[in-house]
Amino acid sequence: GFILMSTDLAAESDFHAMAPDGVAVHITRLKTDDYTTNETLSRHIEHMADAASRIQPDTKPDVISYSCTSGSIVIGEDRIKAEIKNGAPWAEPMCLVSGVVDALRELEAKKLVVGTPYLDEINTAEAEFLIAKGFDVLDIQGLNLETGIEFGCVTPAYWKEFALAIDRPEADAIFLSCGGIRSLEVAEEIEQAAGKPVVTSNQGQFWSCLRRAGIMDEITGFGQIFSRPGDTIIR
Repeated sequence: GFILMSTDLAAESDFHAMAPDGVAVHITRLKTDDYTTNETLSRHIEHMADAASRIQPDTKPDVISYSCTSGSIVIGEDRIKAEIKNGAPWAEPMCLVSGVVDALRELEAKKLVVGTPYLDEINTAEAEFLIAKGFDVLDIQGLNLETGIEFGCVTPAYWKEFALAIDRPEADAIFLSCGGIRSLEVAEEIEQAAGKPVVTSNQGQFWSCLRRAGIMDEITGFGQIFSRPGDTIIR
């Protein structure tokens, strides 16, 4: 199960594209301001438990994740997971950045370059978060876009060009950050061009949710991470 922003144009199709046979994807949406700042993101927590309670309570998904990179950072992983647990006590609670960190650690990536659509204030918070998790952020570059609709309108071809432009030879991996951008479609192309792993927000989150649910399928077409078993995930 995934809790998406009302402005997210990318994640729903990404999840259905990555889902293996026999895996159901259930989605609900939070009403969100189409202006992405630290202040607007902080308000997502107000309706988190209610949103979690609405994701197929009869089916009881194994994992429910809040699918917003910047919101996960601004609000905090523990607070989000506690609210999801309040609304859906039957599910393992997750949030997007927890999945990204799982994926980067599984790939043994230490030095990162990061591309985002965000304003500088969000990029600063994200860099601080990743450093606190033990990563070396060599560079973080944002497009300084303000709205979720704008995020979703940037083409996959542009994200490929942008990722390769910010890459550095010493970087272990490229992280394309934001659940509302269309970067999954070109993740594998960027890996082939750069010769290193690429983690996108939706891809890293979805891989971690699958592994946490005990689904070990190796999926092709969406990057190296899906060939990994998830042994480093702390459950």
